[in-house]
Amino acid sequence: MLSFIELLVGLAILTVSADLLVRGSVGIAERLHIPPLIVGLTIIAFGTSTPELVVSLKAAFAGSGGIAIGNIVGSNIANILIVLGLPSIIRATTCEASGTTRNFAFMVFITLAFLYLCWDGVLTRTDGFLMLAMFAGFFIDQILCARRARNAVDREAVEGVPGSIWVAVAFTLAGLVSLPFAARAVVEGAIDVAKMYGVTETAIGVTLVALGTSLPELAATTMAALRGHSAIAIGNAIGSNIFNILAVMGLTATIIPVGVPAEFFEFEIWAMIAATLFLAPFVVFCWPIGRLTGIAMTLAYVLIVYIALGIAN
Repeated sequence: MLSFIELLVGLAILTVSADLLVRGSVGIAERLHIPPLIVGLTIIAFGTSTPELVVSLKAAFAGSGGIAIGNIVGSNIANILIVLGLPSIIRATTCEASGTTRNFAFMVFITLAFLYLCWDGVLTRTDGFLMLAMFAGFFIDQILCARRARNAVDREAVEGVPGSIWVAVAFTLAGLVSLPFAARAVVEGAIDVAKMYGVTETAIGVTLVALGTSLPELAATTMAALRGHSAIAIGNAIGSNIFNILAVMGLTATIIPVGVPAEFFEFEIWAMIAATLFLAPFVVFCWPIGRLTGIAMTLAYVLIVYIALGIAN
């Protein structure tokens, strides 16, 4: 009974936290005249990727390179197929915000670069420094874009967001701090409930734990979709994937080299690349991700998890 309560309370806090984060971030964007896409690519993406950073660092120090890399690969797949797919079932996600194509192209580049660095079976400290250097370049580029945007013509304020910059910052910080704790409560409650119904440890690890680190992104993107902030949604997904590879794996490999298990080249890494490239026509041609596409993306994620479970067993 306590597990059910923990799960429900966690979901409630997750929803409120995500709403605060989205409203606060959009408020900051409006007050500082920064495009919402940049806020999604930076503040929201970095904040919601905290669970991936914690999990990967712990796994690397424990000598579990498979978990460290599997966490990133699995989260990046979920960030595209579930984090963008599920909210699109509720409300179409548009990909026409200025800068989306350029940042998506960078995400594709670093995803392929990640494959190249993993090819020899280990992510060395040199690889880690290289990834951190690319992340620094990405972050500097976003700062420059934000500065250029502030010189643009003022836009009308968006309804439903804080009118004060300080309230917007407070909302954003509250959302960033509470999201990881809410996600942890949801995952722990779900695992306990799953065990009650006889679900195996392997199935729990591949599904609930892997998806659990993407819950902050999913919650933030869903609330962004409900409030009509598509730029926040697409920016969060792209930014989180960039942060996961360059910052999370870069920092992890810099601290301690990470071994790449050979089995990841059987399916998971290729699934991540396929999911990334699937998004290309929507971004390049500014196609909206509608309900049918969202359903297809969600089903594709379920199929990937099913195949991964079959390989794991």
